Order: sequence, then C-alpha cells, then structure tokens
Amino acid sequence: MDLRILEHRVRVLRLARGGLWLYTHPLLKMLLLPQRSRCKFFSLTETPEDYTIMLDEEGFKELPPSEFLQVVESTWLVLNVLSNGSAPANVQPIGVTKIAKSVIAPLAEHNVSVLMLSTYQTDFILVREKDLPVVIHTLAGEFDIYKEENGEPVPVDCKDVRNGFLGPKPAVNSTMHPVQSPQNRFCILSIAPESLQAIATILMDVLFYSSSPPKEAPSSSQDIDSITFFAFSLIEGYISIVMDAETKEKFPSDLLLTSSSGELWRMVRIGGQPLGFDECGIVAQIAEPLADGDISAYYISTFNFDHALVPEDGIENVIDMLQKRQESGR
Repeated sequence: MDLRILEHRVRVLRLARGGLWLYTHPLLKMLLLPQRSRCKFFSLTETPEDYTIMLDEEGFKELPPSEFLQVVESTWLVLNVLSNGSAPANVQPIGVTKIAKSVIAPLAEHNVSVLMLSTYQTDFILVREKDLPVVIHTLAGEFDIYKEENGEPVPVDCKDVRNGFLGPKPAVNSTMHPVQSPQNRFCILSIAPESLQAIATILMDVLFYSSSPPKEAPSSSQDIDSITFFAFSLIEGYISIVMDAETKEKFPSDLLLTSSSGELWRMVRIGGQPLGFDECGIVAQIAEPLADGDISAYYISTFNFDHALVPEDGIENVIDMLQKRQESGR
C-alpha cells in the first residue's frame, strides 16, 4: 500500500458558539464559495459544546483572531492511505478500521498523537509536523511513502530520515476513556460540487441559523437521547457531510449521494472530559477492537471529544465490547 503525505499544513481550532456571528462570513465563503478562497482543506464540525475547524494555512489566514477562537499551537500534516486493491472493496471493512493495524496502532505504540477525519470518500490521518520523522520511521516497513510536492507524489527516502534519527519516545499506557452512544441515527453523504448552491440556504440554516438550542451530551449516562452533531468537509474539491437522519429530511434527496445500501450509522462518543491533544492511543483504543471484529467505522476527531460511527445494527455489540475493554483496563 502507498502512504501519501499531502501538501496541506493544517491548523485545528475551536470556535465558541457565542462567537459564531463573527466568523459567519469567512466560513460561508469557504463552505459555499470555494472558488473565491485559496483554502483547499476545510472541515467544520458542530458538536454540543462548540465548533471544531480544521483548515489549511491559506484558510487560517481568512479567520481573524478573537477571544472566541482557540487555536492548537501545533501545525498538522495530513496522511492518506491508498490501497493497491489486493482485496475486493465489498469484503473489506471501511473507514478507520482498515488502517487500524497498519497505521493507527503502530503510531500509538511509538507515542505519536493523531487526529482522524473520516469522510465519505476517504480517511485522513493528521499528525503533528514535528512528529513526521517518527511517522516515516514507524511506517516505512509497511508502506511505500510519498510526499506531495506541487501536486505530484515524490518518493520519500526513508534511509535519509533514519540518519541521525534518535528514535521515538517510549509509549505510555493510555487512559481508557468512557464511551457514550446517543440515539441519533446518522447518514454519511456527499454532494456534487456543482449542486452545492442548490442546498446553500438549507446548509446555512442548519449550521448557523437553527433556532433550536444544541442538544447536550451529559457526561454520566451511558446511553443518551441524542446530541447535536453535523460535520461538513470540502477537501480538494470533494464534499462530505455527516448528519443525523432527522436533519437529512431538510435536504432534497435527489441531490444527496449515499452508498448503495443507504446504511445508517450510530455514534460512539469517546471521552468523559475533554481529551486534549497530547495523549496518544485514543484512536487506537477504539479502532483496534473494531478491527479485531471486522466492524467498519468512520472516525471524526474534534477539539474536545472523538466520535466513531459504526453500522446501526452493530451498536449494542460495539458498546458492550468497548465497555468490557475499559473495565479490563487494557
């Protein structure tokens, strides 16, 4: 398999709900008028607590600093795994599960913190720029690694990376974080870029002007009624949307692209308290057991919590499996 290090240098931000008004114009520009923005990597995720924004440096320049905007100090690089098609797609798990053993687990073992952004089209792994030598050293045995330069993939000379390499820090045991499962049923969709204007009004209403207060996610209960969650990404011209089935009814169905099965997904929300960005192994503690069970999963990291989406008919088994893993402390 090939591992691509994309050209994007990404910043991760938290936008407080109270400051959304200040950023509506630049966010709408990146959402709906990408031809007027130099931003090529843009993701906006609404959760009960706030909005998480992941965007490249060109997009970051379009957001003015304010008390409402909290920026992670690190710059992140984007990794993408390209399969060589050794097995039929319909017999492979999809999402983070397919890279759990080959990417997520080894990076956790070498103390590399990752963020995940699964989309309708693919999965992006974000690593701190300063951790890139460790990433290459760790994954060179499993992948042919290429780094994009001016849009073209250039092979990475892993021997050069190893020269003078001091080795990764020893991994520490990660905290086993509690999980919750809201009752929402989610859809993972796409839309053709040329159809974006047709849903612009609905999209603005859902993200910026909805009159209903956000549905909160209490920290104590294992099963919660429902939460507010909406994720939109526009990355290199490809659009991905994650929303619950109730919200989907607001959009014209003939414009939304879904999988042929029309499968619905349930959420596993990870973390009782904000997770932070320094801890390693958070994604691995969810992705590895799902991979062991051949359970497909999409995974979206946000500023405070992580979110995995698994097939609706398997949610009870997934929660039971993760609970047992938490109780065992493994």
